[in-house]
Amino acid sequence: TYLIIGIVFLIVGFVVRNKSNAIIELVKVYETHTTDMNGLTSDDGTKNMEKLDPSSNMEFVSGCEIGDNPNFMYKQNTTCTIQFEVPLDRGDLKPPVLVHYQVNNFYQNYRVYQASYDMGQLLGSLKQDAVSAGLCAPLNIVKNDQGEDIKINPCGLIANTLFNDVFTLESVVGPDGQPIEGAVMNETGIAWKSDLEWKYRQPEGFNAEPCSSLEECSCEGPQWSCTEPYQAPDGTSYRYFYPEDNTTQYLYETYPMVVSPIEGVLNEHFVVWMRTAALPNFRKLYGYIDVVIPAGSVLTFKVQANWAVVQSQSAKSLVVSDNYIFGGKNHWMGTMFIVVGGISTILAVFFFVIQMLYPRKLGDKKYLKYKED
Repeated sequence: TYLIIGIVFLIVGFVVRNKSNAIIELVKVYETHTTDMNGLTSDDGTKNMEKLDPSSNMEFVSGCEIGDNPNFMYKQNTTCTIQFEVPLDRGDLKPPVLVHYQVNNFYQNYRVYQASYDMGQLLGSLKQDAVSAGLCAPLNIVKNDQGEDIKINPCGLIANTLFNDVFTLESVVGPDGQPIEGAVMNETGIAWKSDLEWKYRQPEGFNAEPCSSLEECSCEGPQWSCTEPYQAPDGTSYRYFYPEDNTTQYLYETYPMVVSPIEGVLNEHFVVWMRTAALPNFRKLYGYIDVVIPAGSVLTFKVQANWAVVQSQSAKSLVVSDNYIFGGKNHWMGTMFIVVGGISTILAVFFFVIQMLYPRKLGDKKYLKYKED
């Protein structure tokens, strides 16, 4: 049995490891202030990017740093540019081509951080008990310009540290210099379907209504809380109502660059962020491209950097990769199969040698012990 398990696990391990190594992964680190990034320090960051993952096409890019200025590019209405070139010697990027953001040295796994949310609030309740309020503190109440208390909805550390850098795929140019048709980044379908169905709801009493045109979309009347209509990227205009809007700061008001008032807590980037990472270095899916990107192509992203990493001494990267049956690049899965397979094989050999040196007949009655003996 040990030998069979060992052989199977070794074969699976080497296959998975080879598949993972064949993944094309392009990484651009666009701001780092960490002193612990798998051997990378901020002092030698431009020289030792290969320490993060020697098999990745990783490099540092400048022009996207915002220092200790949250929401800087949103306030200034500016962006920076990050370009990726698919290596000619690695083949094409096969769909779905995944776009992740990577964060290093940010501890979503702290107990206090993980417990800092109000599940009832995320499910649409406007009432909050003392226990939930305590878990969310201090990000539960904020003062407005008049010094009045304003409730934060959703409250807590997780929701109010949302990664709010915005990535826009500007172009994908093939090796022949022509734009690749259909190369758009999809930002829907990135969150777990079960999370969207069972864990998040807009506040009780929320209402939104599409309008035939922006000019005919009026927010007048007590049935609407909006000051002006919201126009979606597809051109559709909406008017909407949030309950207790005068005394509550909702998610779309905290992160207008990421979350629309129509989506609210159902925004998929928010839902992805709320599923906290187990380790301090992690990646989260931002979008995917559903066409083949040939080797030699150049992908250009516009980045609106808003998420400051100075205080947390963290680092931010943008990652483009293809995938296989187990997801993106992950050499640990194959390695663990190989380790378990190797241990099982060693045990099989050990027990075989023991049996050869000290044979024991199965069902030998001399090994039976009775009470009278």
